[in-house]
Amino acid sequence: MINYREILKLRSQNYSQRQVAACVHSSRQTVSEVYALAEKTGISWPLSDEISNVDIGNIFYPEKAFENGRKMPDCSYIHKELAKSGVTLTLLWSEYYEQCLTEKKVPYQYTQFCDYYRSFANKTKATMRIKRKPGELLEVDWAGKTLFVYDGINSEPMPAYVFVASLSCSLYGYAEAFPSMTMEHWINAHIHMFNYYDGVTRILVPDNLKTGVISHGKTEVKLNRVYQEMAEHYNTAVIPARPLAPKDKPSAEGTVGVISTWIIAALRNEKFFSFSELNEAIKGKLLEFNRKDFQKKKGSRLSAFEEEEKSFLQALPALPFEMAVWATAKILYDYLITVDKNKYSVPYEFIGHIVEIRYTTKTIEVFFQNNRIASHIRRYGFCDPQILSEHMPENHRQYLSWNKEAFLEWAEKVGKSTLIVMKAFITSVKVEQQSYKSCGALMKLADRCSVIRIEDACFRALNYTPSPSLKNIQTILKTGQDKIKPDNRLKNPSPSNNYGFTRGKEHFGGNNND
Repeated sequence: MINYREILKLRSQNYSQRQVAACVHSSRQTVSEVYALAEKTGISWPLSDEISNVDIGNIFYPEKAFENGRKMPDCSYIHKELAKSGVTLTLLWSEYYEQCLTEKKVPYQYTQFCDYYRSFANKTKATMRIKRKPGELLEVDWAGKTLFVYDGINSEPMPAYVFVASLSCSLYGYAEAFPSMTMEHWINAHIHMFNYYDGVTRILVPDNLKTGVISHGKTEVKLNRVYQEMAEHYNTAVIPARPLAPKDKPSAEGTVGVISTWIIAALRNEKFFSFSELNEAIKGKLLEFNRKDFQKKKGSRLSAFEEEEKSFLQALPALPFEMAVWATAKILYDYLITVDKNKYSVPYEFIGHIVEIRYTTKTIEVFFQNNRIASHIRRYGFCDPQILSEHMPENHRQYLSWNKEAFLEWAEKVGKSTLIVMKAFITSVKVEQQSYKSCGALMKLADRCSVIRIEDACFRALNYTPSPSLKNIQTILKTGQDKIKPDNRLKNPSPSNNYGFTRGKEHFGGNNND
């Protein structure tokens, strides 16, 4: 397309037609024709920045603007579509071209198509969606310069490190001071930043600091695990800038420089005695910074954010991210892990294995090969070990469940004679816990034999003595005496006989009729 603006500009500087033609790469005949049309239409240099080469061409050749059914691009639609991920001017021109062919109209070529859109964007919008799309990139970094907070008692200055963020499209900035650049403050800065923007971009672009990026090689980027968890919680992707490549995040680098002037340097002579006081002052300066008008285009960072970018941010999750700490531990034979001097159980099958522990202020989770194997509510202070029964071996689980009520409940289900024997075991000792081994052994006998045989053996033992021992019952089961059915079952056996074992009439051959 003929560069009418440059031709008119060079003409006003008294260049010859030959020189003008060489500069704009056009023929002398074309330059001469433009001179004649400029005289005819009364156009002369200087021209307004809003008048493009397309506008001048339409003035010089008004009949060509409507000839052959040429279709004008819908610049408002183009501007709206460019905000979507993956959409480019080349794609939109291809769609426009196909639409013109369908409607049997003559399309503009790509160069004129772009000229029309740029003219529209310059006239009506604060930002142009050519390089950066709204809601796509958010660049973060620590400012190089620091402020200071003074201890109210000793008046000693403590450094305050300023976290800086900038949206790549609208350049809307954020800043906050922290006592250090540790992982905890790095994560909290991101949480506060997302709340400030009331949304999340699709991509985060940090620098290669160790609190965010463990390694950044040519083929692989390894992020800090907590930072990766935070990104997944907010549904954003972390793409660090290349090492020693500040142009990968020009918005943050530029914002760092401007904030260093407008905030850090502006507050250099003030004394702050707490970080909340300092951040209140930063908040006021930040609002002033974002409201400041652009130098080379209309509007400000705040207006560009509200009009162009805010609606394209992803929604915040229902709950803010809760920072977690990761650690590793080897599971010992007590199948317990320790967090802040308190112990928590894991499944005994993982004894001897190394597991990963993730703990927050509320929960503790244990992972083995990226699979969660245990979780507990976190306890504070000195507490008893938190042991879940499903984490214990079977014998440990049974031992913990041993108590008087459990034994009697089991015996009652087996039968009346077994209940009497179980009570005899418990009452035969001074301390209840001394009988647990005998009671448990009787239950194990029921596992090897049937509960019917146990009931019969207990009945047979009570016929011999009101206070049978475990050995009596084991002998009866071993010799099979329980299988011999007596003529009369013991209806109401009682261990209250003060005279021990007494033989009845049956032993001496008597009967009930004598």
